[in-house]
Amino acid sequence: MPGRQRMTGVSVNVQPVGRVSEPAALTGITFNVQRFSTEDGPGIRTTVFFKGCPLRCAWCHNPEGLSPRPELMWYDARCIGARECLAACAEDALVLTSNGMCIDRERCTACGTCTAACPAGALEVIGREWTPQELFAEVQKDAVFYETSGGGVTLSGGEPMRQVDFVAALAHLCRGAGICVALDTCGAAAWGRYERVLPLVDLVLYDLKILDGDLHRASTGVDNAHILDNARRIAAAGMPMWIRTPIIPGYTADAANVAALGDFIAAELPTVERWDLLAYTNLGQPKYHRLDRTYGLEGVPLLTRAEMEALHTVAAERVAVAVWSGATRADDVSGSKMSGKSQPETLKPET
Repeated sequence: MPGRQRMTGVSVNVQPVGRVSEPAALTGITFNVQRFSTEDGPGIRTTVFFKGCPLRCAWCHNPEGLSPRPELMWYDARCIGARECLAACAEDALVLTSNGMCIDRERCTACGTCTAACPAGALEVIGREWTPQELFAEVQKDAVFYETSGGGVTLSGGEPMRQVDFVAALAHLCRGAGICVALDTCGAAAWGRYERVLPLVDLVLYDLKILDGDLHRASTGVDNAHILDNARRIAAAGMPMWIRTPIIPGYTADAANVAALGDFIAAELPTVERWDLLAYTNLGQPKYHRLDRTYGLEGVPLLTRAEMEALHTVAAERVAVAVWSGATRADDVSGSKMSGKSQPETLKPET
């Protein structure tokens, strides 16, 4: 009978011969590892995008990062109608119609068999599993660029704190190799998770979208009281912070909201080194279609340069290190601008 024996003061499990079990390897799941990133912290960086997010922002431009699980995407522009994927799918989850590929997402297990069968690469499973050592080996490839540019690795998402064990392990490996680590977070995680990771990072990129609690809940599906409290605690710990605010028409792009956020940053977050106002982008719209989801901002135009400059003025009156970036409306011939220092459908959260 298996049992517990105490030997030299150490309690151990005794298993019968042939039933010895090994501990499961720690793994994490990402939807992208973006090299040569220049917008996710200082210098040249590799940004690791982890799957899974507790927020459901109507404007999210990375919907493939919302679910914690792998997902299948179909790219219509690549499809040549070979239909080999249909025969390869053991779950009968694929049907190719005159309107495109229909994926039965209740049946689909994202096993990848169809992607291997497709000769044109029109199907892709979004979500790769790694061990910390495997992912560290990947990000370490560009160490020379980090060293020469003052860059490093940024842990982003989704929300990286949803995979806190893996994130802590990866950050520990990076720190051991002298690689600067930045954490990009929406703030919607238990404080205990931040306590584990903060000693392993050099910079926190922190999302502050809307200060009003009711509006924040209506726009993201989540209350912001603990998000604001976590921001205060991170600053109180002395951690350098960059605040990031997406400027979204109909949601965050109004002077009152920017002023309220600026007042909060000025009063509560003394370690903020930079406040980024990020102009709305609709580049994520095709991803919603590939995932059979509705894009809530369909047809919403980009902001103009004048609109972004006006909001930046409001921000800079309160926080001197405020900057703005991003593309502006196509008919706005002045294009995009960066000010100051140089330099991204409401759905139910998945568990």
